[in-house]
Amino acid sequence: MSEDIKKACEVLRSGGLILYPTDTIWGIGCDATNEEAVQRVYNLKKRADQKAMLILLDSTAKLETYASDIPDVAWDLIDLSDKPLTVIFSHARNIAPNLIADDGSIGIRVTQEDFSRKLCERFRKPVVSTSANISGQPSPANFLQISDEIKDGVDYIVQYRQKDNNESQPSSIIKLGDGGIVQIIR
Repeated sequence: MSEDIKKACEVLRSGGLILYPTDTIWGIGCDATNEEAVQRVYNLKKRADQKAMLILLDSTAKLETYASDIPDVAWDLIDLSDKPLTVIFSHARNIAPNLIADDGSIGIRVTQEDFSRKLCERFRKPVVSTSANISGQPSPANFLQISDEIKDGVDYIVQYRQKDNNESQPSSIIKLGDGGIVQIIR
């Protein structure tokens, strides 16, 4: 795993795209602070860039670096969640502008999965995480379901967990509005 993380970080630092396992489904990733790399992900997925993507962090301590308003309820939701949870926060900051939704928000998930957590920790920046599929097609439940078009469109494919055929699920998504208003998205 450590060699995979080292190579993935090199690719991310050079503006490249990776295909990697996360705490949910396999994802396409890039440096979340690099606008050109983010645009490459949108192009690969054939996705309109007004459909925001989420970022992964390795620690709740980094949340306030990328969202300027963290309602108190967010800490409880993250701590109490028994499965991966993406929280959409208002007032995104310090990330590529094309990752920020029209309303100024950003989806953030603090990953607990070993590989993606160590990747974020070693990279020292947030990593984009979006399902490894062309927009509008089903999300792959494991590595074997990822299309060749996606595999051919990235600069590095992580070896770790490729043989894991368990059917993974996407995260739950909650949007936190101003004043701590909670909206369940998925």
